[in-house]
Amino acid sequence: MIKEERKLLWLVVGCLYLFFTVLKIYTFPGLSTAWQVEGSIFGLIVLVVIILSMRVVDLVLDRLYPYERSLVFRLVIQFVISLVIVLSLRQAIFHYTKSYLPIPVTRELYIVATAAHILFIATIVLTMFGFRFFHKWRETELKKETLEREKATVQYDNLKNQLNPHFLFNSLTSLNSLIYENPQLASEFLQHLSKVYRYVLENKDKTVVTLDTEVRFIENYIELLATRFADGLAITISLSDQALERHILPVTLQILIENAIKHNVTSRDNPLVIDIYDEQDYLVVKNNLQIKHTIDTSNKQGLENLRGLYEVLIEKKMIVTQTEATFAVHIPLI
Repeated sequence: MIKEERKLLWLVVGCLYLFFTVLKIYTFPGLSTAWQVEGSIFGLIVLVVIILSMRVVDLVLDRLYPYERSLVFRLVIQFVISLVIVLSLRQAIFHYTKSYLPIPVTRELYIVATAAHILFIATIVLTMFGFRFFHKWRETELKKETLEREKATVQYDNLKNQLNPHFLFNSLTSLNSLIYENPQLASEFLQHLSKVYRYVLENKDKTVVTLDTEVRFIENYIELLATRFADGLAITISLSDQALERHILPVTLQILIENAIKHNVTSRDNPLVIDIYDEQDYLVVKNNLQIKHTIDTSNKQGLENLRGLYEVLIEKKMIVTQTEATFAVHIPLI
């Protein structure tokens, strides 16, 4: 039993002891103060012995007949054994102290005392079970939360790793063309490409980065996209100084921009316009809608995975809104 549970158990026991002490004083007001005090002290000692005995029973039954085998039978057998111990202890005490009692033990008093003992034992047994049930539930919830976080971390790593294959292939194809057509531009393109991958490597183990750091990375990423899409893509960034000091998950902007490009047409006649700005406590990435009829390599899980990451890793909600003309993702700033 963990420390907090022991404290709570003794608190329950203390409340029960106080209740029965007050009941004793109220029921037998004629007893002297000395008898009331001595009876309370003796009752406290007996109570501690009973609780320790019931705890031993609980530990032994945990080994011989755990709750998992049969919950009802375990509760019944623990209650019966505890009742036998308590009634036997009471009978022994009565046998050796009856000549010292200031009041006669009538049949009615005996019945009331037995009922009180049954109520007491039932309360303690159920309290012990409640502690065990709560402890198991809490362990299960903690394991579940840990698994969710591990799953989210794996998903996040996968999202970051998506930057590698397709993007690298497209970038190298563009670079190959530029080497012959414009060597100077090819050199600049290669510098931006190296900065993009340097950012991913430097931040792959970080949970969050400042928005300013993410923007400096995304500016290099945008330069690569500009070479690839030319006038078919327009990205504007308008962020306040306060927002730039806040934090987001690394490569969030890259994922959202790539998602917009993947699902929308980008052409000189119909350019894809992506606006990045902050609004209250959110980073907003908004684009005009011009949906592609066919989409390559899309499992439609990118945004959902990103939403789950923010809810699990950061415990804040990502908001997605769509109208007939626009699509926007609101990322909570940390």
